[in-house]
Order: sequence, then C-alpha cells, then structure tokens
Amino acid sequence: MTGRETGGRPEAGAPKLGRLEAGAPKLDGTEVSGPKFGGPELGAPKLGGPEAGAPKPDRPELGAPKFDGPELGGPKIDGPKLDRPELGAPKLHGPKLGDELVSLEIPVTRTLIVAGALASRDYQDVHHDAESAREKGSPDVFMNILTTNGLVGRYVTDRFGPSAVLRRVAIRLGAPNYPGDTMVLSGTVTALGEDGTVEVSVVGANGLGRHVTGTVTVSIPVDVTLPEGSA
Repeated sequence: MTGRETGGRPEAGAPKLGRLEAGAPKLDGTEVSGPKFGGPELGAPKLGGPEAGAPKPDRPELGAPKFDGPELGGPKIDGPKLDRPELGAPKLHGPKLGDELVSLEIPVTRTLIVAGALASRDYQDVHHDAESAREKGSPDVFMNILTTNGLVGRYVTDRFGPSAVLRRVAIRLGAPNYPGDTMVLSGTVTALGEDGTVEVSVVGANGLGRHVTGTVTVSIPVDVTLPEGSA
C-alpha cells in the first residue's frame, strides 16, 4: 500500500480537520490577550459603594455627641416619689387613753331634721311640721333622737377609719337641735380592750347647751394606726 490507508484513516501529510492550528485565534469567544467582559478591569473604580475616603452615611463620626439620653454632667431629672411620706408628714400611732378626737361641726338645717326623721321612719309631726310643733309648745321642728344617734356613731367611725366597726351607742338627749343652730361633736378615748375595742365618750353641744352625751364603742384592727390630729 503506497501512501493511502484503508479504513477511513487520512493519508500521511494531510491537514487535520476540526482542530485549530497553534497560534490561531479562538472562535466563539474572546482572544486570550483581549479584555475580559462582564466585570470591571483591574484598576477600575468599584461600583455600588462609596469610593475610598468618602464619608460613611448614617454613622456618627468619632467624637460626635451621643443622642437619646442626657449627657454626662447634665442636670438630673427627678420624677415624683410615690407611696413615700415626705418630711414633715403626720406621724402615725394607735389610740391611747385620753386621746381627744378632732371635733366635728354639723349645721342643723330644717332639711337635715326632716330628712333624718323620714329616713328613720319617725313620722311624728314635731319633726317635720312647724305649725304642729308650735301647737305642742316647741318654737319649731326639732331633731329626733334617731338622727342624733346616727350622727354620733358616724362621728366616731369616721375618726377611726373605714376598718372601724360600730359595736354600741348609748346616748342621752338634752337641749333640742332647732333649725339654724350648729352642733359641735367632740370625743375622748376612755377605754381600750385587748380585742381591739375602743370606748369613746362623746358630747354634742349647740347654742342652747349640751344636746347629747353618751358613750360609743367601736372595734378596730389591733395594728391600726391613726394620723396625729384625728384622735
């Protein structure tokens, strides 16, 4: 066989097909020595961010003042103090023998007399009808004993606070309470029980003299304390 092979093999010296020769440019792409595409060249500025040396946004520089709070050395802000008595507040103490309760002035009005009689279901005419009262020898209507009893009890329980429980009221009437007068109630602690009971002697005086005298017994918690001046 002289220079040609059988079986589809090229002869010796024939050019090779489908392959680039050495040094030929590459097809369907960039040359080896050409610029690269799809990205910045070496030494080109960076995109999408500040260049070197540009100020940083939204960040305080070193040495800038801090916000959202008082500076060091600034004035102190004091809010109100709660549930703490200030200096000079009244001292607390329990009831003692001889303590005098703060007095209470009660204006004796016609309305108080009539309303008290109706509230206690005392329908005697001398407590709501001035003409009937005069026919019976009184200068005007006058307070009934049940109204006086309620005022005396309220006077004592108010002085010992809402925890006080009324146990007994024993009173005797004197000078009548007429409209336009003023009754002044006063009281003195006369006995103390180990079970927390307190006995108070009460006097109610008006312009004519003593309207009521009596004794009131209340029970209070053993550890109760009272502001000075209430008893």
